Amino acid sequence: MISKRHRFFVLFIIFILISFTGYLTNNDALAKRRFVQKECLDCHTKFSDKYMGLKNIHPPVREKKCDSCHLRHGIVPKLILKKEGNDLCYTCHSKEKIGMNKPKIHSPLIAGKCTACHNPHASQANKLLKAEGSEMCYQCHKRENYEKKVVHKVINTQGCKSCHLAHSSDEKDLLLKDDPSICLTCHDKGNSSLKKSHQNYPVEQKACRNCHNPHSSLQPKLLKTSTHNPVASISCDLCHNPATSQKPFDTTQSESALCFMCHDQTNLKAGGNIEHAPFKSGNCTNCHNPHTSEYLKLTVQEGNNLCFICHAEKSAKVTNSHPAVTMGCLSCHMPHAAKEQKLLIAKDGELCFNCHEKTKDGMNNKNIHMPFAQQMCSSCHNPHGSNFKGMIKARMDNVCYTCHVDAETKFLKANIHKPVVDSLCNSCHNPHSSAEKKLLKDAGSRLCANCHNDLMKDIQAILNHMPFREGMCLTCHDAHASNNLGMLADKQDKICFSCHADLNKKLGNSKTKHKPLLTGDCTKCHNPHRSKLNKLLMVDGTDLCLSCHKDIKTKMEKEKTHSPAARDCLRCHMPHYSMEQSLLIQPVQKMCGECHDFRGSFFNKAHLNIDAMAMNCINCHTPHSSKDQKLFKDMIHPPFASRMCEECHVVEK
Repeated sequence: MISKRHRFFVLFIIFILISFTGYLTNNDALAKRRFVQKECLDCHTKFSDKYMGLKNIHPPVREKKCDSCHLRHGIVPKLILKKEGNDLCYTCHSKEKIGMNKPKIHSPLIAGKCTACHNPHASQANKLLKAEGSEMCYQCHKRENYEKKVVHKVINTQGCKSCHLAHSSDEKDLLLKDDPSICLTCHDKGNSSLKKSHQNYPVEQKACRNCHNPHSSLQPKLLKTSTHNPVASISCDLCHNPATSQKPFDTTQSESALCFMCHDQTNLKAGGNIEHAPFKSGNCTNCHNPHTSEYLKLTVQEGNNLCFICHAEKSAKVTNSHPAVTMGCLSCHMPHAAKEQKLLIAKDGELCFNCHEKTKDGMNNKNIHMPFAQQMCSSCHNPHGSNFKGMIKARMDNVCYTCHVDAETKFLKANIHKPVVDSLCNSCHNPHSSAEKKLLKDAGSRLCANCHNDLMKDIQAILNHMPFREGMCLTCHDAHASNNLGMLADKQDKICFSCHADLNKKLGNSKTKHKPLLTGDCTKCHNPHRSKLNKLLMVDGTDLCLSCHKDIKTKMEKEKTHSPAARDCLRCHMPHYSMEQSLLIQPVQKMCGECHDFRGSFFNKAHLNIDAMAMNCINCHTPHSSKDQKLFKDMIHPPFASRMCEECHVVEK
């Protein structure tokens, strides 16, 4: 028989073999499992449908090498390019090959936008262009400029590329060659028809674009829209030397003298003796092309752009533009000469009033601002536009200070009216004219109410200070600035005493004066405008006094209060001044005697029969409050506290 030990060994070997077999089986399955990377198009199926069937596919797209340009993003829905703009394209397409080192570069390339013309993935057009031929160019260049009545034949047959390079060039406008060399590749300079139409002048030496539009025109022979009559009639010799001369393109006379042969100088001046500088110096070609132009009157630029050649500062963008400028400089100015300064069509104000008729009605007002009366509109306004409201020349206060010089320093005070701080003089003043003095927009308090309406509404419903009620705000306040709080025209007490002179007079003869009066703080107690209480008091009863006398208030809240003090401070005190100490209405003894019977037995016993008029009540008693029922002061001499006066005093019996 097999021993137990031998049987156990056999079972162990079998277990090991089974385990090893299982391991090999599992390991083989694991070996077959691996991480397989998906292609981009496995997810971007719409992209595949859109681009992969097109005629021309970008090689990285065709080869499914999306990561040539893009960073992998996983499930994060974000487009991440490896480089910005054209720098990404330059990794394959060198700058030199594109021509970025040439003097003239196509503007989309300068802006770093290859994708303005090319689709980075695929296209039906060659070179991955977004459209075929000239249609691509028309994405930016207005089609109507190239499809006028007479179109250059080569545009219809070969398109833009017949004359222009797509990326860069050594020539202006990305031309393949200079002008006229590029024209002579098609047009034979020896052609008899060409010579005849140019009176045998050697035009091959000059730029064809001086007279012709290279794309399309409304005129025969592609002449520009506005053609000088001698050019249109092929009469070049009216101005130039004969074609056979050594210098055929030189003019027969100086610039202006030549022009004045046909254009009458007197008519051009139209009665004006102030001449435009180019006109005066005879430089007609500063503004006009002597042959042809795409603009009216043969001007070298269109509309205001012509003027901006010299007056560049007038082209600056402003927040408040003059509509007349938008209409054109000739809305206000003469082109050659004028009777008025700055070549104006009419005098300053007269010219402005042609449009601003309602403003002119202000001339009928009683008070007229001097510059407005003299029609000096440009003394305050910039006629070309401004970055300030109302087209004023500068910040409003600075404009006003040019005449009101003293005001600039006068208004530099501790307290400045907000309209002055904000440089809004026209908050209160009408800049042109007004029915009110000082060009104010309204009279009295009605003007102030525009801003201070909350203070001034329903002023008839309660007690009002007379100046406030009558709208006499400037009786107390300075309209612009003040070194006094509340923009008062003077110190507070002086303003109050200007009306309350009797109070000031009596104050000078008094023994004691209320502190707010001494410091000129009348508004500590009185509201200067209105109040629901008599005397325009700020608060009723004792609360007014205790707002300052806080020590007394604290004691009165905790101690026994003298009943008159609890009811009304004015029962004992005068509010402004007094001939007695502590602003008392009368001497202490008389004051106390109005309530306390000095002849009564109780009083005499308590005061040892001493005559009340010989004593000062407040030497022993506090008049407002005390911890003692008899209102004795806090600090009491012990014998006195024990009512043992005879310990110190001789008491007559």
